[in-house]
Amino acid sequence: MGSEWKTVRLGDHVDASLGKMLDKNKNRGTLHPYLGNKQVRWGGFDLDDLAEMKFEDHEHDRYGLSFGDLVVCEGGEPGRCALWKDEVPNMKIQKALHRIRPHPELNSTFLHYWFCYAGKFELLEPYFTGTTIQHLTGKAVAELPIPLPPLPKQKAIAHILGTLDDKIELNRRMNATLEGMAQALFKSWFVDFDPVIDNALAAGNPIPPEFQARAELRILSAEIHKSSLRTHHSLFPAAFQETESMGWIPEGWKTAKITDLANLNSESWSNKTHPDHANYVDLANTKNGRINEVFPYDYSEAPSRARRVLKVDDTIIGTVRPGNRSFAYIHEDGLTGSTGFAVLRPKKKECRSYVYLCLTQDDVIDHFAHLADGGAYPAIKPEVVGNLETVTFPQELMELFDLKIYPLIEKIGQHQRATDTLTKLRDTLLPKLISGELRIAKAKQLTEEAMA
Repeated sequence: MGSEWKTVRLGDHVDASLGKMLDKNKNRGTLHPYLGNKQVRWGGFDLDDLAEMKFEDHEHDRYGLSFGDLVVCEGGEPGRCALWKDEVPNMKIQKALHRIRPHPELNSTFLHYWFCYAGKFELLEPYFTGTTIQHLTGKAVAELPIPLPPLPKQKAIAHILGTLDDKIELNRRMNATLEGMAQALFKSWFVDFDPVIDNALAAGNPIPPEFQARAELRILSAEIHKSSLRTHHSLFPAAFQETESMGWIPEGWKTAKITDLANLNSESWSNKTHPDHANYVDLANTKNGRINEVFPYDYSEAPSRARRVLKVDDTIIGTVRPGNRSFAYIHEDGLTGSTGFAVLRPKKKECRSYVYLCLTQDDVIDHFAHLADGGAYPAIKPEVVGNLETVTFPQELMELFDLKIYPLIEKIGQHQRATDTLTKLRDTLLPKLISGELRIAKAKQLTEEAMA
């Protein structure tokens, strides 16, 4: 158990170095992508929009990353870390990061989880320097005391926690794929109007100028769409009409506001209507369709902003800093949202998928962000979300769209619930395994039960 493990000085069991200083006037060599502090998350990396820096040949070993290296933030939440798994070739690091490469007797994944444990329980803070801006220096990293179980135990602990994280990551990727599939069909049917273009081409009807390029693409892929011409295309018209507010839309369809399909902020929470407690959803913990954490409160302790009643099939859109993409589809009852959300509750069940996808398109979120004002906390009024213009069309088509899309949304909810369970188990096992409080066999059993 943990009491039998020796505690060692980290610097005696790793090779560590800081990254390279960014200096465009002095740096020489060839350009390579590099990680900065902001790219490092707990347990992962944000690899979008990577910058490049010049590195000379002799600097590749010193500043380069290899599979299994631990990347640790020197400042900006010192100790935040993730394992590098060769996601991008020839990656380097900037000076704000430590590259920690364990010796053979120390498993890198075990060390990663120790840092997660130490960060969560504030074990790193005594080693920080600075007051206003804190840092974890290279000297401090070397002095960190870490437990050193026998290598087989390290690997077993790493495997148990890593298995949970791998499944959590798999669920995230599957949800991203499902979300992408849903958004792609929405865009094809209700933004690009592909079925209408196909029908118009087949009937020899004119194509509006703004859809000419799309029509040419449809012609090039005509073979792909022959089967679809015999199915849902019959629910779409074969011509376009021009409107004053939305330009060209399918013939016979109408323009409307999203509030014609859903009620805006229709229910408020109080101690009279919901007297017991609030399972609170905050803006900061909602991102890209996922609610990362729900905070239970008794009514007397609930934040004053916890006033939006959330129910199954609601869509919530963050109105404070809308560019942060704080939106989600609600998969369960009993939740209370921040007044920083606009809550859209579909008037008819078959509208639920359309309302969610209409409001969460990238262009729509960017539109909300562009309209936001207010200095440090730019915001829009909930009515801005409710007044978003859209199209309306026959109910039969709305029912078909929901029939195709809702199973994807429902599957996303199932993955999210599974992820919540796995995340809670991982967070429970982490301190007990790293401290040696829980036997590996018991942790393995709990993990296998949760994964079944």
